[in-house]
Parts: sequence; C-alpha cells; structure tokens
Amino acid sequence: MKTSKIIVRQARQQDAAVIARAVAMAIGDQVALRAYCGDDYLAVLTEVAAREATQYSWQYALVAEVEGATAGAIVGYDGARLSELREGTFTVLREQIGRTPTIADETEAGELYLDSVGVLPDFRGLGVGRALVAAFCEKAFAEGHARVGLIVDHTNPNAEKLYTSLGFERVGTKEFFGHKMWHLQRRK
Repeated sequence: MKTSKIIVRQARQQDAAVIARAVAMAIGDQVALRAYCGDDYLAVLTEVAAREATQYSWQYALVAEVEGATAGAIVGYDGARLSELREGTFTVLREQIGRTPTIADETEAGELYLDSVGVLPDFRGLGVGRALVAAFCEKAFAEGHARVGLIVDHTNPNAEKLYTSLGFERVGTKEFFGHKMWHLQRRK
C-alpha cells in the first residue's frame, strides 16, 4: 500500500471504537481481555473509551490517519492519576459486566504513562506506531512532563526495539496480567 503522510490528531469521542481496538491489541492476551472486560471485551472497552475520566478515555488519546482512514490510536495519562482513572474504568466494568478485576499498578507518579498503542492490521509496517509514539512523547513534553513511561512484555523484543529506537530506556521490571514486563521511560 502506497501511503501519504501519517496525520496524528487528538482523539474525539467518536473515536472510542478504534481506541478500544488499540487497547485490546496492546493487552493482546484473549484470556486477560476476557478476565478484565468479559466476553464482549471490545464493546466494554469502547464504552470505557467513550467516557471521560477513565484510563482509556478519548480525552487522553491520539489517533493516526493515513489517507483519511483511521489507522491506529495511542492512549496514556498522568501516572499519579492511575487510581482515579482506574475507578472510572471500574465504574463502567461494574455496569457492563457486574464485577471489577484485581490489577497490579503498571505506572507511577512522575511519568506520563503510555498505556496502550495499537495499529490496525491494514496499516502495519507503514510507520504508524512510530508516529503515534513520537507524537505522544512530543505532546507530553510540551505539556511539561519530564518522563514518559510504559511497560513492554519481556517476550516482545520487537516492541522494545521500537521504543528504544525512540529514546526509551529500561528502568525496571513489573508484573502485569501474569507477564513479566520491562518498565521503560523516556526523559525530556
């Protein structure tokens, strides 16, 4: 597919479905997705993304477009707000599936946390993921954040390679959804 320029823009509420797909791709594990959001996890994540003040809210997301088509999304938030935003997410989960999961904290105060990034299958290999991460970091630093953090599965060296090529470095490890993760950060 020949591409034109990748455009990254602030998400809108109507982008909730693509944000939900990006979150599902980032989690990746069907068992974890079902444990977290139930069997209809895309519908539940779409509702979470359509609301304000949730972990995956459209308010905290950027969307990439290629030739006018939505190609992917990235979502992240201030790590100091994890509990508050997770409670907004849990409110939706209680409404939709009647329960809330127990989840380890994946971020911390002092970093803008890049929670999820996903590129739709038809647009992979075109640089969309790189453009989303770069735009997210630029926005974070422009807003005054000194660090951008994320976690990446130990078994996903290609993702870690992308992040390190964009200036991220390992700063520790975390356990998340039963997986060992590298905690990476990029400083301003």
